[in-house]
Amino acid sequence: MKITLALLGILLLFAVFQIVRLTRRAVRRKRLLATPLPLEWIEALEKRFEIFRELPEPLREKLGGLMHVFLDEKRFEACGGLKEITDEMRVLVAAQACLLLLGLDKHGFFRRLKSILIYPEAYRDRGVRRFDVSEIFDHGNEEGDVRFGESWDTGSVVLSWQSIKNGALHADDGMNVIYHEFAHQLDQVDGSADGAPRLPNHAGYAEWARIFQREYEALVEAVDDPSADPLLDPYGATDPAEFFAVATETFFEMPEDLKKEHPELYDQLAGFYGLDPADWSARNK
Repeated sequence: MKITLALLGILLLFAVFQIVRLTRRAVRRKRLLATPLPLEWIEALEKRFEIFRELPEPLREKLGGLMHVFLDEKRFEACGGLKEITDEMRVLVAAQACLLLLGLDKHGFFRRLKSILIYPEAYRDRGVRRFDVSEIFDHGNEEGDVRFGESWDTGSVVLSWQSIKNGALHADDGMNVIYHEFAHQLDQVDGSADGAPRLPNHAGYAEWARIFQREYEALVEAVDDPSADPLLDPYGATDPAEFFAVATETFFEMPEDLKKEHPELYDQLAGFYGLDPADWSARNK
């Protein structure tokens, strides 16, 4: 009986601790979400993040709040000879990552993610990993050992600073390492990357599966056809998880083209992300 009562006491204390911790986090997040973008962040983003200039003002304000939470909760680490993590690096990573969260109120702040590791430029895999690597972003790399970014299901994203800068500055080429890797983080919320992230309602999975499977198979066929010129990056033909990540890149970087050529795919992504980036582009023409 004594052991049972002692165990019950421990469980109650743990439950109270968890409630207090979650309450404090919720209060802190609420305060951070209401914090406006500092002027220096705005100036940096307008100069270096092309999509930021297209965002409607309400979304800019929301992005700023999400960035504050992201930077408060995620840890950054310098790797591969990078001397330090600068404010510019943190802001550019946070802005691009949080763009994916603007309409995802119920998905948290990449809840499995703990750390972002940054290399100065593309880096080589040495064949040694402390964790299982679930994603290698190696577009255009024939040897397969040069990396631009990775998403680990153990709670880390690895990025190269050169790719971070290029992705932010060139917003219309369908290539963005942060959108790609953080799409995998969303896909990995349930522990596995399979191209089917957690949807707003269970009923949506059948339609998601039908459209994504059809579009994925079409890309696989197009990659095998020398005369084809698919809009989506051929890397998306690797597997369904890669297709979702590549489709996410295209959705944010080439939204009008995606909406025109793949309307049902666009609608599925717009429904999932709760955003209509084709409308942002149209407003700025």
